[in-house]
Amino acid sequence: MRTPIVAPSLLSADFSRTGEAVRTIEAAGATWLHLDIMDGRFVPNLSFGAKMVADLRSSSSLFFDAHLMTVEPESLIDAFIEAGADAITFHVESCVHAHRLIDRIKAAGRKAGVSLVPSTPVEAIAEAMRWADIVLVMTVDPGFGGQRLIPRCVEKVAAIRAFRDREGLAFDISVDGGINLDTAPGVVAAGADVLVMGSAFFESRDQSALIEAVSALRGPYSSQLA
Repeated sequence: MRTPIVAPSLLSADFSRTGEAVRTIEAAGATWLHLDIMDGRFVPNLSFGAKMVADLRSSSSLFFDAHLMTVEPESLIDAFIEAGADAITFHVESCVHAHRLIDRIKAAGRKAGVSLVPSTPVEAIAEAMRWADIVLVMTVDPGFGGQRLIPRCVEKVAAIRAFRDREGLAFDISVDGGINLDTAPGVVAAGADVLVMGSAFFESRDQSALIEAVSALRGPYSSQLA
């Protein structure tokens, strides 16, 4: 069984030192970089766009996990494909034709993800989960870093894991929001394969030890992603 993946979130880094932040992530032994794309409409904040991703892509071999917290994600997909994102996740709350969008992402050779906010029930993404490579569970209301995990959202992780097992599917379950050494064991036990860490990673005095501690956790599933 493969160990959980830690995906540090660039949102919690100092944006004036993004290149250095990526090198810190690589030096700590992480293999994924989580990229929160915020448009100020779907969430009440702005972050960065495809150019930032493209600029970082030219100097990093990390797995780029782009999370589009935007309205009309279909209008942005091509830009992030061209920028070099390895996975692109969009919110079911902002997309009517999820299957069409997943197909577009996969046709470009990228991993396709779907996400849901805390107020959206798991049942709302049941069909989309059948086609997705990644299902991202938001365990805080998206838009800001440094929030506390909403405990009830962990139940969604377990429900999604049960659905995956029952239906014989192979998507990865990612969890984003309030993940740290205190909350990580519970979400991994519930079935999470990928843990997005923002403040907990960048505020840690020893990022390598943090990743080693999370990697020592064991969940109920062996992830399919490289």
